[in-house]
Amino acid sequence: MTTTTTTASLFFRCHSSSSLNFKCELESPAKTCLFSPATRKHVVRSLKACRIRCSSSNDSGSRHVFVSSRRNMVVMLSTVQLLSHLLPPSGKAADMYQLMKDEIRRVVTKGKAAGVLRLVFHDAGTFELDDNTGGINGSIVYELERPENSGLKRSLKVLEKAKIKVDEIQPVTWADMIAVAGSEAVSMCGGPTIPVVLGRLDSMQPDPEDKLPPESLNASDLKECFQRKGFSTQELVALSGAHTIGSKGFGDPFTFDNAYYRILLEKPWRSPTSKMTSMVGLPSDHALVDDDECLRWVKQYAEDQDKFFKDFSNAYVKLANSGAKWKTL
Repeated sequence: MTTTTTTASLFFRCHSSSSLNFKCELESPAKTCLFSPATRKHVVRSLKACRIRCSSSNDSGSRHVFVSSRRNMVVMLSTVQLLSHLLPPSGKAADMYQLMKDEIRRVVTKGKAAGVLRLVFHDAGTFELDDNTGGINGSIVYELERPENSGLKRSLKVLEKAKIKVDEIQPVTWADMIAVAGSEAVSMCGGPTIPVVLGRLDSMQPDPEDKLPPESLNASDLKECFQRKGFSTQELVALSGAHTIGSKGFGDPFTFDNAYYRILLEKPWRSPTSKMTSMVGLPSDHALVDDDECLRWVKQYAEDQDKFFKDFSNAYVKLANSGAKWKTL
């Protein structure tokens, strides 16, 4: 059977130590016109007679893998689109990503880093698995008057300066801007470098109220709350380490390290001799060392900063993608 091959925009790159490119080509019988000569738009109405050829564009001798089942083609195309959101930015997206990071670094200092990181938690933290509401969608811009978001107006105003500069080149969403800014806040304070993919869409309305975990929750309620948002106990403890920067009293407020966990184990808030130590942390921080499951991870992170950095990075990526609606290819 004679076929015509059309290379569609089904191209993605896996970033690793040696980049590997995969190419997907859509083939159809010669008598089937994939594109209208006049409009260059798709005119294929059925995938029954078509097949997808997949190969590595890095290896001229690589075998072609053919997918001809209609169901398999749909699954594959959906997988390619999903993978495109999980891979680091490339091409023009990489340029935008670097521009965003550069502009964020111009306006966010170490002293402002904690507030910017808090923006991520308060924008993404509204996500609920059960009804798939909330999540990182930029809706925080409509929620600044809520009591739990007190003080975030200043952080958003700082970030807005960077966004204005980026928007002059190419408009970006608040959701992407906040996700990248949180990562940069961690990095500039000495924490891990966390890659963030772009493509989140913004909501045009506020998220439902009362979705953020209250600061007064005990460990059992905290674990239940985070579980509803798709996070394990380990991820809860790792993300809590964000309090290592800022004014919560866990070591140097401008250094992202594992001091949070080391100080938690000391329980300074129980000291009867100092009012200052009694103000260290929030009740939800204190609760972590009163729960055996949480305490196990607190001890591990107190002993091993590299493990904390690795687990925090993974949990941050998950948080920064929670409930996100993505731009399509």
